Amino acid sequence: MKELLRLVGFRRLLAGQAVSSFGDWMGTLALMYFVLKLSGSTTAIGGVLVLRLLPSAVGAPLAARAITRWNRRRVMMAADLIRAVMAALLPIVPWLGWVFFWAFAMEVASLAFLPARDSSVPVLIGERDDPDRPAAGRLALANGLVMGFYYAMVPLGAAAFGLVHLASGKGAWTGHWEYVAVFWVDAASYVVSFFAIRSLPDLGPDPAAVRAAEDAARASGGTVRHGLTSALRIQFVREILLAVGIVALGLGALFSLGVVFVREVLHAGPLGFGALVGLFGVGFVVGLALLRGRTDANLPAQMRIGIAGQGLVIVAMGLFASLTVAYLAAFLFGMAATTALVSSITHLQDGLTGNVRDVALTAFHGTLRFGLAVAALITGAVADVLKGDEYHLGPLGSVDPIQLVLIGSGGIALLGSFLIRSHPDDAPPAAGPDDGPAANA
Repeated sequence: MKELLRLVGFRRLLAGQAVSSFGDWMGTLALMYFVLKLSGSTTAIGGVLVLRLLPSAVGAPLAARAITRWNRRRVMMAADLIRAVMAALLPIVPWLGWVFFWAFAMEVASLAFLPARDSSVPVLIGERDDPDRPAAGRLALANGLVMGFYYAMVPLGAAAFGLVHLASGKGAWTGHWEYVAVFWVDAASYVVSFFAIRSLPDLGPDPAAVRAAEDAARASGGTVRHGLTSALRIQFVREILLAVGIVALGLGALFSLGVVFVREVLHAGPLGFGALVGLFGVGFVVGLALLRGRTDANLPAQMRIGIAGQGLVIVAMGLFASLTVAYLAAFLFGMAATTALVSSITHLQDGLTGNVRDVALTAFHGTLRFGLAVAALITGAVADVLKGDEYHLGPLGSVDPIQLVLIGSGGIALLGSFLIRSHPDDAPPAAGPDDGPAANA
């Protein structure tokens, strides 16, 4: 870890992501409660998630094409500035349609930012410059640090949301204005990230070099592919996307039903929900610490273990509906999510290079977000349809609809883990155009 943190470029990327992640988690919690205040409907929370994540369905093919042709550093800088403006505008008008629109638009910008960031990580750490250490080990640790800094901000962001919201409520800002300060802090965090990324060296690709490679390929009778099909033709990419889709099922169920589960089943308020989210972040960081030494791990097997763990935890949360069990489950779920997500993204980065990797990472984030949206929509709708009845599970006792949906989601994730191959893929890396100079300064 120390050798990675000595790399100035990588360290600056981490710092910028830590600050923007802090603002992100504040904004995410504020968005849930802001929509609940405006609509009075728990179903609307799922609607926000769908509208915020749906751009992945239509935007992923466009982002996949753009990310192979545009400079990564410039893409990230532009996305940060755009999201800063959007986050500042979102809470000004207390109308649900306005909030939905900006939540949707912010995700479009994020869809461009995330694959550009993840494609920059191997360049910043000089992934193949150290022959004495497996590239997968360096990448796993680097990915873990990026994700770790993101989820480490969960408890801090949750606490800051509560404090800023409380201060706004006690001050002159009342009504919908009590949420404005939280979103403006979120906007400021994107500006900090912008300046951190601006200080990085060039991360490639060079648009002129990309065009020259395309012209050379066409001159020799070859075919130039930028779309998602160039990555989806690779079998292990399809398997990783399947794993990501299964992970999204569990995450989507918890996002959609979490607030309602805490309020109506566990009978806890916003403080209890904030603690639950915070423990998820703590679990993620602990999981990262446990993974950091496994540089030669079987990545597909780790994906399978992480997904199975998520499924078991969600089932337990639904069956044993108590606040203590929910807190423990949130912690364990964070650990399982670390294993599944870090292993899958590392497997992609280590097995691919160049623009094929860029496209595959776009597909990764598109699948995760689209899966979250679909899972949130379906689980929320099923819970509404089943609402009002109790369901008997034999010796396991009776459960309400929200518990039943959680149990079902966890069971599907557990079964889906068996679809993931448990041995490493031995296909040679799929090459693409040169990523440009390694930025190890």
